[in-house]
Amino acid sequence: MQLADARRRLIVPLDLADRTQAIDLAQRLAGHVGLVKVGLELFVAHGPSIVTDIRERHPELEVFLDLKLHDIPNTMRGAIRSAKRCGARFITVHAGSGVDHLRACVEEAADDIDVLGVTVLTSQDAHACKEAGHTRDLAELVEMRAVCAREAGCSGLVCSGLELARVQAVAPSLCRVVPGIRPAGSARGDQQRVMTPAEAVRADASYLVVGRPITDAADPVAAADAIVDEIAAADR
Repeated sequence: MQLADARRRLIVPLDLADRTQAIDLAQRLAGHVGLVKVGLELFVAHGPSIVTDIRERHPELEVFLDLKLHDIPNTMRGAIRSAKRCGARFITVHAGSGVDHLRACVEEAADDIDVLGVTVLTSQDAHACKEAGHTRDLAELVEMRAVCAREAGCSGLVCSGLELARVQAVAPSLCRVVPGIRPAGSARGDQQRVMTPAEAVRADASYLVVGRPITDAADPVAAADAIVDEIAAADR
């Protein structure tokens, strides 16, 4: 894989509440990664303008808007309608909402923003799913939600690397975004179902989300470049 293709597949979260710090990190990573992720902390603090600002300053950086929408279809439609005006490439919704909810989001998104269905958070394990009242096996739950996303017409899925094969079997046309990526030797933090960048690429992940191993590094750009090199090497 060429380095440019490897960079395009790397997503780095801007998990900060401070606008200046987030913009500064985006500026440093521009040209080294393909996307930055704007999650709830940053979005709630600053709203859609933070996405617009990043896109205007760094048009080469795409934005992954990670809001994990989960509400009645009409409310989700409204949120998608508002989000697609700010220039994000992706937006996440909970695949556990069901086909009708997801389809409403896809219809509202049209061709302006790609809807990704979140299957099961990588911070959850089988015990956490059981505590939440799920009676299905974790991998089976991921598969069921992948089918819902496929039937609703979503552009892709968010899933653990451990479930990539199962997801690909039931939804092969959807792109696969994999969080919980940890380079060998990195701390897991609050992630439970993790993979290294090379393992995820070999398992056919479309995009990799790498957070603290990059953002907490003494040199985030060098850390991102090292992961890009690993992604490129894994696909040769």
